[in-house]
Amino acid sequence: MVIEETAHDGHAVTRDHWWWRPGWSVGKSFYTWHITFPPASSVRELSDVFAQTLSASPTMKPVSADGLHITVQGIGFTDTVPRSDVDRIVEAARRSLADLPRFAIAIGPPIVDSETVQFPIADPEPLRAVRDRLQTAIAEIWGAAKVPEQGSDFRPHLTVGYSTGIAPIEELRSKLEADQLDGYTITDVVSEVSLIELNRDHGRYEWRDITSVALQ
Repeated sequence: MVIEETAHDGHAVTRDHWWWRPGWSVGKSFYTWHITFPPASSVRELSDVFAQTLSASPTMKPVSADGLHITVQGIGFTDTVPRSDVDRIVEAARRSLADLPRFAIAIGPPIVDSETVQFPIADPEPLRAVRDRLQTAIAEIWGAAKVPEQGSDFRPHLTVGYSTGIAPIEELRSKLEADQLDGYTITDVVSEVSLIELNRDHGRYEWRDITSVALQ
């Protein structure tokens, strides 16, 4: 589902992505499982392909190549989750994902919503399988009732630009179309899932890699 806000004139507009969501504040970090992309990944090309078009809008901030990611499953804020629990969850995740094969993903074409320009994942089922296995691992340590994000609407996607203010959504869509990017797609292979410590203090997602779990 694409989320849109409406200006007084009835047109859909963007908003600043970097408002402080519940639980977040300056200095907070979050343990989460992401799909990240190594330097040789074809996905990293998206940063160069979209940078000029997105930079032409004063309210869009392109994502750098090393910031491209797909969010899969959160664990919790680092000041509330003991590192010993994280280590146990990682070992449980290794067991849970041990027989899951690596898989190809088709990404795109891009859509514009109220906070991002993002690429939906064409077939989300393999990523849902990864998420289900990670939730199983967390449940093994904390119990099923304490697994975060259960029942949430999981729509895996990769974001290439974040909104920093108000702008007409239709103008952004027109820019993509004018630059022949509205139908852009790309494929890659997911071979591992990464546990990271995520921070958003500086108007961008920054993280420290903790570990990764390889798929078969």
